[in-house]
Amino acid sequence: MATGVILLNMGGPDSLEAVRPFLYNLFSDRKIIRLGPGFLQKPIAWFIARKRAPKSAKAYEKIGGKSPLLEITNNQARALERELNRMQDERAPYVCKVGMRYFKPRTPQQVALLKKQGVTRLIGLSMYPHYSLATSGTSIDDFMEAARDEGFRQPLVVDSFPDHPLYIKALSECVQRGLERIRDRAGFILVYSAHSLPKKMVDEGDPYVDHVKRTIYALEKETGINGRLCFQSRSGPVKWLEPATDELLLELAQQGVKEILCVPISFVSDHIETLYEIDMLYRDMMKKKGVRLVRTPSLNTSPTFISCLRDLVQGCK
Repeated sequence: MATGVILLNMGGPDSLEAVRPFLYNLFSDRKIIRLGPGFLQKPIAWFIARKRAPKSAKAYEKIGGKSPLLEITNNQARALERELNRMQDERAPYVCKVGMRYFKPRTPQQVALLKKQGVTRLIGLSMYPHYSLATSGTSIDDFMEAARDEGFRQPLVVDSFPDHPLYIKALSECVQRGLERIRDRAGFILVYSAHSLPKKMVDEGDPYVDHVKRTIYALEKETGINGRLCFQSRSGPVKWLEPATDELLLELAQQGVKEILCVPISFVSDHIETLYEIDMLYRDMMKKKGVRLVRTPSLNTSPTFISCLRDLVQGCK
């Protein structure tokens, strides 16, 4: 009886030509953003994608011409499969796949593939540690619908893991590696940068910020270092969570801070927001202010993080 595990993530363009269709898929999802009345959602999404694609493509061009998210998530899936099968009965192996919400390989295709391969037990593993309707929620809905369509009776889901001990340990290891690059241990400031969310969603009960704070609380107990929380990657005219990362960084520069350690707290893989926004935009901005910005490495295929994923899957009942 094989168990299929699908690592659920957002996805990203695999070429510069794919930037526009990726953005269209993203803005077409009414579960995360409502663009006028329902019948206008896709036409408006088409217009937004057309308008934003050139600027987004320039950013992707600077990090290699595509998103690294698929390659990294595939590596995570292979590492997780090895870990799960290390001590597993050969008659009941685990098969791990990647299912993306907004670009290839799409989750429904991966669920169908596992069905064809004889998988009888199915688990959706959200790669978002902090639950939000705009990330985990829409990916899980997509997964559950596909699972039902393929006849899986009781698909299981890991929807979040904000303070799982191995996740916190993996983050702590990243912080320690970042600290090795800090020159002034007494004078630096630690900043947690999380992906932003429209404030209205949190006001309506989305648990995302509470989950992020749970992670920070557990991590600070582990490291003994306190930091400041901020939010990056805003887009559109709605009110977003505050403080914005760029605004907080500039505020710290005005206060005379000369060195900042940035922890991308809500991201488990390198992608456009770490490699471009933090490593290029924010770092260059702070350099002009005389401030050295250091980013901790992302989790990616950290052995401790892969052990966390294994523990989450094995705990699925």
